[in-house]
Amino acid sequence: MMPTTEHIDVAEYIEIKEDRTSGFVGAYLGWAFDGYETFATVLVAPAIVNDLVGPGIARSSPLYVGGILAATLVAWGFGGLAGGILADYVGRRRVLILSILWYSIFAAVTAFSNNYVIFLALRFLTGIGMGAEWAAGSSLVSELWPPKWRGRAIAVLQSGFGFGFIAATVAWHYVNTGSSGSWRWMYLIGAAPAVVALLIRRKVRDPKLWVEANAKRRAIKEDLGSGVAVSARSREFAKLTVSQIFESPLLRKRVGLLLLAALSTTLGWWAVSAWIPQFVAQQVAGKVADVPQAVTYVVIAYNVVGIIGYLVMGWLADTIGRKPTMMIYFAGSLIAVPLLFLVPAGPVALIGLAGINGFFTLGQWTWIALYPTELFPTHVRSTAITLVFNTTRFVVAVGTLLSAEAVHLLGSISTAATVIGSAYVVGLLVTPWLGPETKGLPLPDFDDLKYDDVVNSSNLKFGMQHG
Repeated sequence: MMPTTEHIDVAEYIEIKEDRTSGFVGAYLGWAFDGYETFATVLVAPAIVNDLVGPGIARSSPLYVGGILAATLVAWGFGGLAGGILADYVGRRRVLILSILWYSIFAAVTAFSNNYVIFLALRFLTGIGMGAEWAAGSSLVSELWPPKWRGRAIAVLQSGFGFGFIAATVAWHYVNTGSSGSWRWMYLIGAAPAVVALLIRRKVRDPKLWVEANAKRRAIKEDLGSGVAVSARSREFAKLTVSQIFESPLLRKRVGLLLLAALSTTLGWWAVSAWIPQFVAQQVAGKVADVPQAVTYVVIAYNVVGIIGYLVMGWLADTIGRKPTMMIYFAGSLIAVPLLFLVPAGPVALIGLAGINGFFTLGQWTWIALYPTELFPTHVRSTAITLVFNTTRFVVAVGTLLSAEAVHLLGSISTAATVIGSAYVVGLLVTPWLGPETKGLPLPDFDDLKYDDVVNSSNLKFGMQHG
């Protein structure tokens, strides 16, 4: 485990600081480009359908647009699950490099799609890389930063997703010339993260927490392979990460409850963010001369204030605690969604209401990368948090395919967004039961778990970690 500054020399202290900085920058840039790729597709999906399927198809057959978004979410889910497990075995750094290279290459190739099926296939491959990046980056930052600052560090990391949204919005504003192929430039720009992978390869190292946990696992497996007597506790450590999580009543319960909270966050946010452009266009039609520009202003407000929401959540989590802050944001989201979609508003008021909405619905994503990392031991941490985060995407993918039907059934985007946004009540109700309050505590490790805890789920202790 990484020592505290009182027990290290100046050179080692500088090395720790450099590791924290370079690891954070690499993970941040990777996540920011994930945000770009995600929202770029939301923005250009109608143009893609009209270009590759036929003029006007995006409006007459919205299932095509839903298919693009669903393919992204399903791929993100599969890629996230695979990447999270790999990050526990081969390291946070390697998965970051490979995932960013992967989605950069396939994003660029996507720009040359000549029909809808090929586009979907390439979009699926891109989404696998996007999903694999998150768990490795979140685990890396959590393991490098001290308890006192972890909430704020994760908040800044997560805010990169919002900056990616803004980058996509600005890019589309400038490359959208009105021609049928303008969308292709958005994916060519998506090749830029390849440079980030080179930065990570040169500057980033795996956290000592993971290095030590991995060395212990390898040593136990070598003993098992050579016939050396190994304790039951050590055999538990050597099991597959997924098996360890689901065989432990304690860890299994935590994953299940966290899944409910994460689904609340993901489902509510996706309904809001995916419908905002179309909803605003409907609201301002006939009231402004330039509808696309009005939509751009609202989307930017949603994301800019959302970034502030990320940062405030991190600060509050380090100040008043993880769970109280989560409950504030879930409650705020329950109010902010109908405030945007049901209250009559003009073009200027829509900007303000979208900002309030973004603060809570986008800002609350900080908890997903923060709190779950503090509930699981190092050697299964990445696996656990990706089970929480990425499994929800399969559910949301189905919802995306059915989004047009939801609007038709409920009569309007306003009603549909409000109904689906009510999912935030689940997060509000389940948060008190998720686990212990972890503000200011070191990350747990396997050595801090009694073997009986793993099998019988009595309690999870928190051990020493670098400060």
